[in-house]
Amino acid sequence: MNKTIGFIGAGKMAQAMIEGIVNSNMIANRNIIASAATEKTLEKMTKTYGIVTTFNNEEVARISDILILAVKPDLHAHVIEEIKSEIKQNVIIVTIAAGITLADIEKAFGFQVKAVRTMPNTPSLVGEGMSAICPNNFLSEEELTEVEQVFHTFGKTERLEENLMDAVPAISGSSPAYVYMFIEALADGGVREGIPRDKAYRLAAQAVLGAAKMVLKTGIHPGALKDNVCTPGGATIEAVTVLEEKQFRGSVLSAMESCTEKVKKLS
Repeated sequence: MNKTIGFIGAGKMAQAMIEGIVNSNMIANRNIIASAATEKTLEKMTKTYGIVTTFNNEEVARISDILILAVKPDLHAHVIEEIKSEIKQNVIIVTIAAGITLADIEKAFGFQVKAVRTMPNTPSLVGEGMSAICPNNFLSEEELTEVEQVFHTFGKTERLEENLMDAVPAISGSSPAYVYMFIEALADGGVREGIPRDKAYRLAAQAVLGAAKMVLKTGIHPGALKDNVCTPGGATIEAVTVLEEKQFRGSVLSAMESCTEKVKKLS
């Protein structure tokens, strides 16, 4: 790809994305630039990834063909005000923050701008990210494909209508946190039965990874896969029964609802 990709902000999510891009060799490291507020972060980015770094957001804006705003939601208006007179005419603006709409971006710039609203997640750090993507009407199919190619370097993508984007954090953006809690709980149960903790974490994490791959690769309904594990009168159906009695599904649904409501408030 003969483009320059810029990041304003270099937090954990931006670093996960940059690592994927660098490891893919899709673009030369000299064509990736990131800005950050501290010298420590810039030194880390330069040393770890070999990319161009700067304190200056305007510098990033001036040279980027795809410009990723990797800052907190409440900083978007300030950053856009800072860079809007510096961007290239055909730059593609990408936001990764929850609650920031395409209309928010267009209004902040005050003129017609190509924008893509996305929601990646932290497993991008290990190349297993899941990103929802929604463009405004000013991008061509070719331009949207280029953005997707960038995101494919650290995971998979799914195009969604914007009216569904507020629901994405609950199902893929924030859900790794729920899964980590589940893995921790499984490991705690193993430790209670005498399994060393390091082994318990590996057993639990690999089981979750394997189960997820079964869903993705077989296309079989998760309920059917669950039924296949539940031998009549066996131990698994006993465990599943307790989970149902303790409202396992209902607790997850309630947590997701709370997450979505918070995203809507951020909007």
